[in-house]
Order: sequence, then C-alpha cells, then structure tokens
Amino acid sequence: MPAVLITGAQWGDEGKGRATDLLGSRVDYVVKFNGGNNAGHTVVVGAEKYALHLLPSGILTPGVTPVISNGVVVDLEVLRGELEALGGRGVDVSRLKVSANAHVITAYHRTLDKVTERFLGKRQIGTTGRGIGPAYADKINRVGIRIQDIFDEGILRQKVEAALEFKNQVLVKIYNRRAISADEVVEDLLSYREMLEPMVCDTALLLHEAMQDDKTVLFEAGQATMLDIDHGTYPFVTSSNATAGGASTGSGLPPHALDRVISVVKAYTTRVGAGPFPTELFDESGDYLRKQGFEFGTTTGRPRRCGWYDAPMARYAARINGVTDFVLTKLDVLSGLKTIPVCVAYDVNGVRHDEMPVNQSDFHHAKPVYEEFPGWNEDISGARRFEDLPKNAQDYIIALEGMSGSRISAVGVGPEREQVVVLHDLLG
Repeated sequence: MPAVLITGAQWGDEGKGRATDLLGSRVDYVVKFNGGNNAGHTVVVGAEKYALHLLPSGILTPGVTPVISNGVVVDLEVLRGELEALGGRGVDVSRLKVSANAHVITAYHRTLDKVTERFLGKRQIGTTGRGIGPAYADKINRVGIRIQDIFDEGILRQKVEAALEFKNQVLVKIYNRRAISADEVVEDLLSYREMLEPMVCDTALLLHEAMQDDKTVLFEAGQATMLDIDHGTYPFVTSSNATAGGASTGSGLPPHALDRVISVVKAYTTRVGAGPFPTELFDESGDYLRKQGFEFGTTTGRPRRCGWYDAPMARYAARINGVTDFVLTKLDVLSGLKTIPVCVAYDVNGVRHDEMPVNQSDFHHAKPVYEEFPGWNEDISGARRFEDLPKNAQDYIIALEGMSGSRISAVGVGPEREQVVVLHDLLG
C-alpha cells in the first residue's frame, strides 16, 4: 500500500484536512513530521468541529494510528491539553505514538521567542511566539531536549543547565528579563513522564513495519511550501521543512517510500504574518475574500491577508514537491464575483517573470500580471460532480489546472466534509 504526503502549496491554511478527509478509512497511519503547535487545522466530523494544533488529524479517525515523528518539536503542555480536551469529548487518544527523538519546546523557548520578536520591532518575522524557532535552533546547535531525555533525570538536568547557561545571559543582560531556573524547567518536564510513557516509541521502526505490512501511511505536513525553511519566502518562513523532502528526514522513512504527493491549494491565496505577497489585496475584494472565506487563523485568530490565485506559485510547489494531485479548496468563496483575476506571471521592474523569481528582492517587488476569468452567481455548495458546476466554474478549474503543473483531483465547494467534487481518485 502507498505512502502519501499532504502538504500546502501556498502559505498555509489551505484546508489540508479536506484532503485527509477524502482518504478517510483507507489510511492506517497519519504522521505529523514537521513543525509544532504553530499551525492549526479545523476538522469537522458530523456535527462536531475540532481545532487541532499539535496532534495529527488521524487522532479523530477510529482505527487510525496517529504519529508524532522525530521532525516535530513538541510542546508538552499543549499536547496534554489537546489530549485531555479530545478525551473529554469521547475521542480515543490512546492510539497516539510519539517519537523518542522528537525535540521538546520548553518554557525558555517560548520566552525567548516572544521577547526576541518584540526586540526586532519593525523587522519582526511574524512568529506565533510559541517557541518553535528557538526549539529548532537548539536542535541544530545540538543543545536541544528530546522526549527520551525526560526518562533520564540526570541527562535531562545536565542538558537544561547547559542550555540555560547561555540563554539566561541573553535574557538578563540583553532583554532585561529574569533568569529561568533550571530546577523549574526540569520539574515541569518530568511532570509529563507518566503521560508520555505509553506513547513513546521508535516511530521510524513503527512506520517501516507498517509499510512492510502493506499499510497505508499518510504524511501530514505542518505549514506549507512557501513557509519551508529552505524553499519558502525566507526569512519569512517557519523553522522546518514542510515540503515533500521533509517527510523523509522528519519520519525516518526513505524518500522512495512516497507514492503520491497531494498538495492543497486555495482557489485564491492567503497568508498570515509578515513577508512578500504579490497578489495581496488591500481593497474591498480582499475584505470580501476574508469575510466569505472566514479567513482568521485557527491557532492565532489573526485575520489572514488575502489575494488572488497565484499560478506561478502553484507551479513552484508542484516542482519542489513532485506533486501528483492538487486539491483545490474554497471554490465556493468565489461565487458571486463578476470576474476573477488570476496571477499568471510577475512584473519586476518592467521585466516579465513567468516563474517565481529566485531573488528575494525581486519577489518582494513583484507585481502580479493578471488574466481575468468570468465569475458565476450560482450556489455551488450542492455540487458533487464536475458536471454539476456552472460552466464558468468549470472553466476556472480547467484553467487553473493548466497553469499549476499537475492535475486537480478534488475541489472543495463548501465548509462541510461532504461538500467536495472528486475528479480523480487520490490513491489511484
């Protein structure tokens, strides 16, 4: 059976849960392989709505084993809170598996994230302040705390003390904050040992054995392609690899394990936080998309920046990830518009670029070159077949598919999980 990756083609918030829903009971394992609780996704099951930030969406599907693998940074307070909240709503959370090699977000990571962002002033990155970046920085600097360290108090204390020796100097002498006690951090981390014990394992081995047993493994990326630390709009990116390559390093499965790469893209574009955004709208059209699409962050509540569909960006995501299928979401949000502009290229100081400029400054100054498509007034929320859609909506999908570098296999036409038009089998 296949290993399948789901990632975002834009700056996140594309509705990746919709693609997960389409695979449904055909999945045996759902793996979160990057990021932390800095991204959220809303999953609707029947009349119930769940906002998840750290847990894989597979936690909500009976019979599926949800996995937090080694590439994730884990805030244990958030993990416990989400597990308790779901357990209180009758969800079986005992199936969760967590990698012993995953790194831990500590109190000092959260503190440093917030004070550093404030210190940057106008040069802020737009971080969520949840300690993600500092935790990944410690991982790269080889002073991080891993899940397995919590089960050896001696090693844990040594690592925390070593990390705080420098960090407290920064907090006190640069940011004028109080020093953080190593005892407090160690005591806090040890308090999660009992919770973690039944779920911690060698997740790379677990997934390898699952593949050998002909199970279907779904990799669920946090954030999205344009927020990838290597391939996104650096430095306005996340601190991990949210692209297909990250699934291998973040889980321990080899690159050839991936059979399909599904990338989710909105019928328009949104972004949260700072950074370049060529198609961003500052007029009533942007307000319309934000209101109709309810574009507010699941994790932060921040209003999302909104703009028209960016075809060169979709092609870029298709190349970087090796996309086999696109899932186009929120097509219904465009209903009622007289015309719908699509960015087909960029103008940079009078020079046309049909692909994304490699130079950061060029992309920052890029002006969208638009092609306009006729809109539609019909309510498309009841459509379940391509033929059910208005002609102009069909033409819009066909045009986007031709511009985006891979086939569009499903289209979201409403907020409910059944409101989708399937064009191709995502596992076929």
